[in-house]
Amino acid sequence: MPKVVFPGKIHVVNTPWEAETAVTYLKQYPLLGIDTETRPSFTKWQNHQVALLQVATPEECFLFRLNLMGIPLPVLLLLENPHITKVGLSLKDDFMMLHKRAPFEPRGIVELQEFVRPFGIQEMSLQKIYAILFGEKISKGQRLSNWEAQTLTIPQQQYAATDAWTCINIYRKLQELEASGDYEIEELPDETADSTIQHS
Repeated sequence: MPKVVFPGKIHVVNTPWEAETAVTYLKQYPLLGIDTETRPSFTKWQNHQVALLQVATPEECFLFRLNLMGIPLPVLLLLENPHITKVGLSLKDDFMMLHKRAPFEPRGIVELQEFVRPFGIQEMSLQKIYAILFGEKISKGQRLSNWEAQTLTIPQQQYAATDAWTCINIYRKLQELEASGDYEIEELPDETADSTIQHS
C-alpha cells in the first residue's frame, strides 16, 4: 500500500507563550485530531512521562513539547472544551499519561476504537483502520525514537503530525459513509478474521 504522510504545515511548540498562541488559533476549529508520544523505555524500571501532544486541523498540526514546558493552562482548557470535538485513538491511555503531568477533565472526545464498531471494523490500531478505509499505510518507523530529543527531526515531526491528522480523516470518512449509507459490512469467511467495509 502507498504510504500516507501529513501534507500540511507543522508547528513545533516549545514554550507556554507559543502554546497560548497556538491554542488561540486552534479554538476556531470545531474538529481536531489528537495524539501523544512518549519516549520509549528499554529497561524494566525506567518510565518516562508523555513528551509530546499533537493537535491537528485538516491543514496544520501543532506539536506541543510537554517535556519542555509541562501542560500549559490554555492546552488543558482546550482538552476540557466541550464545544470542540477532539478525535483520537486509545485516548484512555493518552489521558492517563497526560494526567501524570496535570489534572484535567477531557470533554468533547471521540474515541475512534468505539466509533468504528458500528461499521463492522473490529481492528483497534490506527494503522489497520486507516488501511481499511483508505488503502494507505501509516508508517510506524519513528514510534520508538527519542521524543525528548533536543530537536525533533523532520521524520519525527511528520510521523507525529500524521497520526493526529489521520484521526480526522477517519472520523470524517465514517461520517460521510453513515450519511450516505454507501457501504456494506462484509463478513470474512474465516471466523477469526475481522469484518471489513465495502464501498458500494
